[in-house]
Formats: sequence, C-alpha cells, structure tokens
Amino acid sequence: MKKTIVLLMFFLMGLPVLAAPGTVVSYTIDPEKNAYAHNNMGLIYVEEKDYYAAIQEFKIAISLNPKTQATAIYFNNLGKVYMTIGYPNLALDCFKNAITQYSLNFEFYKNLVECYKALGQASEQLEIYKTKNDTPYDKVMLGLLYEQSGDIRKAIFVLDEFAMAEPNLMITPAIKLYIQELVDKIM
Repeated sequence: MKKTIVLLMFFLMGLPVLAAPGTVVSYTIDPEKNAYAHNNMGLIYVEEKDYYAAIQEFKIAISLNPKTQATAIYFNNLGKVYMTIGYPNLALDCFKNAITQYSLNFEFYKNLVECYKALGQASEQLEIYKTKNDTPYDKVMLGLLYEQSGDIRKAIFVLDEFAMAEPNLMITPAIKLYIQELVDKIM
C-alpha cells in the first residue's frame, strides 16, 4: 500500500515535466489596447450623454497610452466633452495637447479655434498669430481665426497660401476641402 502511494506521488510530481511546453495559458496586458477600449467606452458614454463617465474613460485612455498619435484623439475627445458641458477653459488644454501630440489633424485646429471663441479670446489670439510664424501650422490657425472673426476672404487667402506651400502634408487635402467650403459660403 505504501509502495503504491509513493509511486503515485512520484508519478504526479513528474507529470508537469511531461507536459508539453507552452501549455500554460498566459495573458499579456497591453495598455495600448486597453486605452483604445477605454476611448471607445468614452464614446459610448458620450452617445448616452453620460459626460462624467465619458470624461473618466478618456482620462484613463490618456493615462494608459501617453505620447502617441492615438493619444491626440483621446485628448480631442476629452476636449469636445468639456466644450459640450460648458467648460471651455478645461477644453483649451486638451485641444492644445492634441495638436502637440499630432499636428496633422485639421479637426484639432478647428476645435481649438471654437474653444478660443467660447472663451472670448478669438480676437486676442488672432493678433498673436498675425505676428507668430514659428511653424507652418501657425498659418492654419491664422486662417481659421480670420474666418472666426468674419474675414472669410483673408481666411481663404492664408489657408490657400499654406496649401500651396505645403502640398505634400497629410493635413493639406482637408484644408483644400475647407477652402472650397469657404468659397462656397462667399458665393
């Protein structure tokens, strides 16, 4: 009896050694995938008009995946929610961060200009961008701020100047389409 128990014990102890390698299931936690999932949950909450939950989901997505192109979208989504609930001062930082993370999305610039308008800073920013010429994207902001102030012809001129100077950038087709919308608005 003792011999069978001892043999059975040796057999059971050696059993894991006989198992095929890789049979242990492992799960890798991927913060990038989790950030994407939290962003999507935030979008669902926005559709349901549960803005507090959406804000929390977007903040989680940003913290899980900082400093990437996708993070710019998360910042933009967070800023849009802040604008929706009437906090443009909080949205301002979000839109600026979105542009810092990824400067080739035209929607980010339009949202930033809308935020300046909501804060009553559009004319002040227009004066700043008239003298600011650090990057080519400053012309995009200048054109949008001209449009915001009601000077659509100048907006078309500045945006067209940018499109001609930077024809190969990913943002340029969106700007050309917007220029056409402005031209249609004038006519």
